[in-house]
Amino acid sequence: MAMAGIFFIFGIVMIAIMIIPLWVIWKKAGFSPWLSLLSIIPVVHIIMLYVLAFSEWKVVPIAQPPYGQPPYQQPPYPRV
Repeated sequence: MAMAGIFFIFGIVMIAIMIIPLWVIWKKAGFSPWLSLLSIIPVVHIIMLYVLAFSEWKVVPIAQPPYGQPPYQQPPYPRV
């Protein structure tokens, strides 16, 4: 009976280890982070990995100049 309690706690910890990183990944991808809870179901977890891998993420890239403007270039160092 004591082993059942240990296995239950171990299972909860393993589920948390799996869900927390997926929560952040779904959030950064622009999807609902609640989709990470579906990772508890084994076959759905594999399908979710394919969705993440091949979908277009809704996040805007950082540090790109607006259209029509050249990228920022640092001026050359003065010659001595």
